[in-house]
Amino acid sequence: MEVSVSAGPNTRGALKHVLGHLLTPLLMCVGMGLAYLGAFHAPEPHDLRVDVVGSGPTTQVLAQSLQDKGAGALDVRTVADRETAVTALREQHSFGAYVPGAKPELLVASGSSDTSAMAVEKVFTKVAAAQDAPLRVTDVAPTASGDPTGQGVFFLLVALSIGAYASVAVIGGAGAVLPMRIRVLLAAGMSFVVSLIGTLFAGPVFHLVDRGLGGVWAMSWLYAAGILLVGVGLHTFLRRWTTLGVMVLFVMLNFTSSGGIYRPEFQPGFFGALHAFWNGAGFVEGVRAHVYFDGYDLGGNVLVLAFWLLAGAALVTVAGLTEARRAKPAEGAPVVGSVPKTATEATSKATAEEKAEAEEEMEEAVAV
Repeated sequence: MEVSVSAGPNTRGALKHVLGHLLTPLLMCVGMGLAYLGAFHAPEPHDLRVDVVGSGPTTQVLAQSLQDKGAGALDVRTVADRETAVTALREQHSFGAYVPGAKPELLVASGSSDTSAMAVEKVFTKVAAAQDAPLRVTDVAPTASGDPTGQGVFFLLVALSIGAYASVAVIGGAGAVLPMRIRVLLAAGMSFVVSLIGTLFAGPVFHLVDRGLGGVWAMSWLYAAGILLVGVGLHTFLRRWTTLGVMVLFVMLNFTSSGGIYRPEFQPGFFGALHAFWNGAGFVEGVRAHVYFDGYDLGGNVLVLAFWLLAGAALVTVAGLTEARRAKPAEGAPVVGSVPKTATEATSKATAEEKAEAEEEMEEAVAV
């Protein structure tokens, strides 16, 4: 006797539920692939500023030759003397300076970007080799001893980001029933804790920076607070899609445009444009300016972080007003002395669904 087994309504409902939620990881997969591979898959310099020190005809010919051979990869200029070249490096206007002569010297600033410094060194090593002369490399802005590649600041950015956007899921999901002002206070508290953890990593634990730790903490707090406020505000409107939205803003677009691995001179124009105003770039470049370049252009990067914090404050304000409007009973609705049983059941069902949605949202955040 044959027994046929068919999916019952519970099975079909569960399957539909699972398939609906699988859309989020699929979108994350596509988004991460487009963002990371689009930004990092083929780093090639374009308009990378380098200087040749000197003013004679030989210097001019060398600079023009490098410009022509670079075919858009380099932006080669001449400067009068070594001091001018060092100033340009320390103000991050250039990424390498070649001093020709019997004993040629290359000046770099690895604190700005180790990958840029290596790319410049590769170019001028060939120039010196053509003259049968060994190249001496001088780093005018070296990185800290605990961060020889200069990429530790980027991974600090990753740690701060994860702490911040994972907190968004908890505050927005589990804390959705709390008044907005309480959620904002929780966000402020978590940003403080996350920034302290990041500062401990940067200083005493891994020695990613060897000075200016107080400034690193302040920028860490600004960065984490901006993410938390934006995320908490978005939760009112996106609900269970908040995790995906925060991932797009603060991972896919943020990490790739931060300049922590490759500066915008090595990336497609889209990510280079984001580098000018995205919060991750503000943090990475702000820490570099503060720690390695005596605060040059620090103000502009702090302003970027402050802008994101203010945007988050505006967003939670709008979200709070929206929630207050939703909570108001409809005008002219009759006042009843008791709640019908069906209404009570509907309310209980809605509460259960909201709780399940909050749990799913936190699980998605933790999994990411």
